[in-house]
This record gives sequence, structure tokens and C-alpha cells, in this order.
Amino acid sequence: MAATPMPAEGLPSGEAAPLLGPNASADSDAAQVRSNGTFTDSGGDNGHVDAVTGDVEAGQDVDDANGHTPNGDGPKLKVNKAALLPALAIGIFLVALDQTLTIATYGKMGSDLYALNSTSWIATSYFLTLTTFQPLYGKLSDIFGRKECLLFAYTLFGIGCLGCGLAQDVVQLCVARAVAGIGGGGMNALVSILVTDLVSLRDRGVWQGYINIVYATGVAAGAPIGGLMADSVGWRWAFAGQCPIALLAFIAVFSVLHLPRTDHAHWSTKVLRIDFLGAFTLVSAVFLLLFGLDNGSNAGWSQRITVVPLALAPLLFAVFVLVEVRVAAEPFAPGHVILDAPLLAAYSANFFGVAAHMAVLFFIALFFQAAMGWNAAQSGLMFLPSTAFGLAGSLGGGVIMRRTGRYYWLTFVGYVFLLLSVAPLVAFTGFLSMSVAGVIVGLSLLSLGAGTSITTTLIAIIANASPDDTAVAIACSYLFRSLGTTLGISISTAVLQQTLRTQLASNLSDGGPGRAREIEDRVRLSLDYIRSLEPDVAAAVRRCYAVATQAAFVPVAVLAALAVVSTLFIRERKLGR
Repeated sequence: MAATPMPAEGLPSGEAAPLLGPNASADSDAAQVRSNGTFTDSGGDNGHVDAVTGDVEAGQDVDDANGHTPNGDGPKLKVNKAALLPALAIGIFLVALDQTLTIATYGKMGSDLYALNSTSWIATSYFLTLTTFQPLYGKLSDIFGRKECLLFAYTLFGIGCLGCGLAQDVVQLCVARAVAGIGGGGMNALVSILVTDLVSLRDRGVWQGYINIVYATGVAAGAPIGGLMADSVGWRWAFAGQCPIALLAFIAVFSVLHLPRTDHAHWSTKVLRIDFLGAFTLVSAVFLLLFGLDNGSNAGWSQRITVVPLALAPLLFAVFVLVEVRVAAEPFAPGHVILDAPLLAAYSANFFGVAAHMAVLFFIALFFQAAMGWNAAQSGLMFLPSTAFGLAGSLGGGVIMRRTGRYYWLTFVGYVFLLLSVAPLVAFTGFLSMSVAGVIVGLSLLSLGAGTSITTTLIAIIANASPDDTAVAIACSYLFRSLGTTLGISISTAVLQQTLRTQLASNLSDGGPGRAREIEDRVRLSLDYIRSLEPDVAAAVRRCYAVATQAAFVPVAVLAALAVVSTLFIRERKLGR
């Protein structure tokens, strides 16, 4: 989800059983999600299969070691798929597009709103709400209904995009992005839930392939479309233009999708089943962490307004875990899943790997525009090769796993590629030389590793989860990925901004401290100001941005190394045919 943030192939299929009808059983519901043909064993560290007596992918009924039936298909809902699935595809495309749309345009947006030093919030405000609500939608759709939740998600996404287009300052823009994130989380998760409801187990992979193509198209198109619109009609239309598309999808789903009501409880009873306390503590913890990191790079690390949020954030994360383990009646991140050792290893690899990957995609766009002097459209086009490599890694990893039945070494090698990509990226952003080709090579290696490992860790999670916990385990993986995205972008941006302040202060002192401070303040608010400077001063500012970019790779390298270490604890289980 690649530039491949959160690929669609592993979208959480809900925290409880899909809506299959009155005859569906708990075992068949859990088994439906396990459509990759994996088997769990009852023990052992090497992942040997204790017993395989049939072929899941061929549609035979097979009992695993725990007595579950992987091919427990129940009766499917009868809807007009030819009309419904395109509407679902529109939602997937918009969510994928929106996750990369700001990569090439946030520099332009920050400059227009005179808040370039706060641009990390344009991305993190979206992922903040996406983080919280994406795993919640599985539970919400079981409580309130699939159709109602999907229409709600489309509505919020459209309102959020319209708000982005009308925003007059960076606060309004970030609030609108947060609203869009709430809707985007539902559009992401509910598509997978509905496809599982609508198609048979044997056809599930085929339809997932269609979704993956749509998702990859949206991811690949996001940065170029955003850059081209920012340099032509304006970045606001890149957001506002999504409103009529979201409305079209809303109308299609409303007209075509007709589902039976399975829960006739009063709405107040349904509301009481929502894990509000868990969601609130998670949002609060993430917000305080991001606020503290952002404020530290701008106002100083010793300020009380920086220290207090950073001190409270770990405490709130601990409270969140306590709520999910001990307090919540229906938690969306149960303790027996997120704290299970093999699953926690895969979650940690996801967390650190996505943090490193998304951090680079975010601040390298600023390098193209600030250090290289390119416009948004040019910088957006630079992501096309790496997007292709990310998709190739994801699909290639899937093919290799299908042939070998193994995922451990693929995961390890993928994260090693991610770590090794830091070397050419640092070298060719000015440490050795300024080379666009070198940066593209580094980005391609980064995306190849990220695309491969994000797919293989998903399979590792499914293979190590018990059949009854598969859906929840997948949902939790997206919780960790979203947290990694927000943390990676925030930490790397904080390092970049802090280094930029130091570099500007030391390199622009010829005109006196007052002049240096003025340039520093104005450059950190708008990239357009660089073009109005004297040529030698502008060149110095661009060099400062290059050095700041290199410094931002330090936390990226640490995060990538932690991802590699985490893979050492992932348990291998042979995938059944």
C-alpha cells in the first residue's frame, strides 16, 4: 500500500463472520477468509505440516489438525455483480489514488497555504483516521450492515475531498483529510468483506486479482495525476474532482446492492457494541505522538508543549493495549492475536517496513522540488518506475510462494532490499553526487523490497493465525501498517525539518542573523520563495534541502534494520496446495 501503501490483496475481511445467511457456521466463516490454501499445525517451530488430506484450492473439503474445514463455503448473496463490482472498484481506485495523490503535491499545497513546515500533517491526518477506522469497519458492518457502512464511507470520503478543495488554511485541509480518511478506511475494508460475501471460495482469488489491478492503477496514477493537476488547474481540483466520482459509486451501490437485514436490534443496542474506548485511546496516542514530533522540529524539543505529548503517547498506547486485552467486550485488536509471538513478529516487520517505505516516498518528493527545483508534475513522474517495481515484487512474491509453498526467505530478502536501498538513495541525493538516475534506482530497489515483503508477511500472518482468528489477524495487520505509516512519515519529517533549520542558519549567515532568520522562516513556509532569492542564495538553500534529505534517511535505515531483525522471529509454515 505500495509507492504501494497497503495493497488491496490483503484487505481485512472483517472481524467477524461475513454475511452468508442463516446456515453459515463459525468454522465456515473463518475458513472462507483462509483462501490461500494454508494449513496450521498443532506445534513445532519449523512449520512442518502434520496432516494434509486434500486440496483446498481445488475445492475439496479438508479437515486440518484442529478439525476445521477450510472449504466451508456457505450460501452466497444474490446480487447483480456486473453492476455492483464496478462500483466497488471505483472506491478502491479512489482510496489508492488518494494515498499517493499528495506525494507530489504536498510541497505545492504547503507553499500555497504558507505552511510548508507542517505538510507532514496533510498525510498523517489522513492516515490517523484510516488507522483507527479501517479495522473498526469489520465490526461496524456486522453491527449496522454492509450496505449502510459502505454508503456511509462513500459519503464521508466525498465530503472530505470537497473540504480539501475548499480549505483556506492548513488546519482546514488536515481536518478535511481526516474526514476523508474515515471514509477511505471503510471503502478499503468493506470491499474485501463484500467480495467474500458474494463470490465462492474457488473464485475468490480471481476477483481479488481484479481488485489488485484496480488498486495498483490507482497507486500508480496518484502522484502523476496530483502533480499534473497542481501545475495546471490547481491542486484543489485533484481533491474536489473526486466528489462526483464518489457520488457515482454511492448511487450505484444504493441502487444495486440489496442485502437482507440480519440484526433487528435497536440502534442504541448496536451502538453500545462499538469499541469506543479502544478507538479513542488509539487516536489519542497517535495524535499526541505526531503532535509532539511535529512541534519538536518547529518549536524546539525542550518546550513543554513538545515534551508533554511525547511523554503521554507511550502511556496511552499501553492503555490501548490494556483496553483491548482486559476491558473491551468486543475489541477490534484482541490481545491474544496481537501479542501472539509469531504474529507479533510479522506485525513488527510490517510496522517497521511500511514506516521506512512510506517515509521515503513522502520526503523524497520534497527533495525533487526543493533541492532539484522541479515542479510537482515532474516529481510525480519520477515515482512511476518504482511503482512498477513494487507491483512486480508483490506479484512475483505471490507466484514464488504459489510454486514453493514458502514465504520466510522471501520476506527476509525483501526487507534486506529495503535496507540496502538506503545506500544509493543517500549517495545520489548529494552525499556523493546529485543523480536522478541513481535516486530512481534506489527508489526502485526500495519498492521492490517493500512490495515483496508486504505480500509475504500477509501470508505469514494468515498461516500462523488460527482459523477462527484469521479475519481479525488480517485486520490487525492493517492497524500496524497504518501506525507504521504515520510514525515513519512523522519521524523522518521531524529529522528533516530540524536538520534544515540548522543548515539554513549556518549557511545563510552572510547577510546577518536577521536576514538568515527571515530566509529560514520563509523558505520553510513556501518553496516558491526560493525562486525569488538571488542565484547564489537559492543554490545554498537547495544544498541545505539536500543535506536535510540525507539526514532523514537515518531513521529510515534504523526502521528498515528493525524490519529485518523482526523477520528473524517469523515462523515458517509450509503452504498447502
